[in-house]
Amino acid sequence: MVSLQTVICVLLPAMLLMESGIGVSGQSTITKKIFGPKFGSFGNHPPPRHDTPASSCSCTCGERNENSRIVGGKPTNENEFPWMARLSYFNRFYCGGMLINDRYVLTAAHCVKGFMWFMIKVTFGEHDRCVDTKKPESRFVLRAIAGAFSFLNFDNDIALLRLNDRVPITKTIQPICLPKDKTNLYVGLKAVASGWGTLQEDGKPSCVLQEVEVPVLSNEECRNTNYSAKMISDNMLCAGYPTTGKKDSCQGDSGGPLVTQRKDDKYELIGIVSWGNGCARPGYPGVYTRVTRYLDWILENSKDGCFCED
Repeated sequence: MVSLQTVICVLLPAMLLMESGIGVSGQSTITKKIFGPKFGSFGNHPPPRHDTPASSCSCTCGERNENSRIVGGKPTNENEFPWMARLSYFNRFYCGGMLINDRYVLTAAHCVKGFMWFMIKVTFGEHDRCVDTKKPESRFVLRAIAGAFSFLNFDNDIALLRLNDRVPITKTIQPICLPKDKTNLYVGLKAVASGWGTLQEDGKPSCVLQEVEVPVLSNEECRNTNYSAKMISDNMLCAGYPTTGKKDSCQGDSGGPLVTQRKDDKYELIGIVSWGNGCARPGYPGVYTRVTRYLDWILENSKDGCFCED
């Protein structure tokens, strides 16, 4: 599949006119995220809020449906990653996201910066986005919360989307687990990125959800690639094959998850598809938002949601 990241030169307005996705193999030109100087909300005409009473939180997170592919990746099984969310704007797919509790979706800041957030629709439990015979669960964004993101450096590329109603937790719709250890750097671990992004640089988005496995690099190693050292902040995480490329996220994968399997076999979120120079290009691994750097912020701003047992 193509890399999960969109390229830096791809700006948000262009995403409104054309579909872009993340591919497993190569990333399209560097896609940076855009955010304002302070955490806050975007938009001023929210959709109606339904506030369905919270159901019991007697559910679990991070459980991959094994029975149920990005550049260099493969198609997933149906609903294999039940935390996946698809973002569309005026009914056009443009970014990914992941469910973290029954009320909130986590995505990249550059997927909401400059958008009328109340026009963003979030779809769950979907596998083939081109098949409209099934009616997946959908919600609209009541509020978008982001931080000091800038398209100049793509630092702090993270956003929370508060949905206009709770999402039912089922076998095909389940949240991803959040990390517990803020100090874990995950270096050397194999991680999995997933999305409907392009399967090659400048290609077309995939209809079927794709996945790709990539190794996590240390930031020191990433700063010694073709990226300059100042481009990779401590808030970022790099994953991929810096020498050969071959696997990566790509356009349209932005905002989607990078997950790793824990010892208890559950999956936890370690990164958010953020940016990269092209897709799966040698010397340019994929760059993700490092989730452990934002745990307190995530939990504080999504505490009115119902978290499943970790």
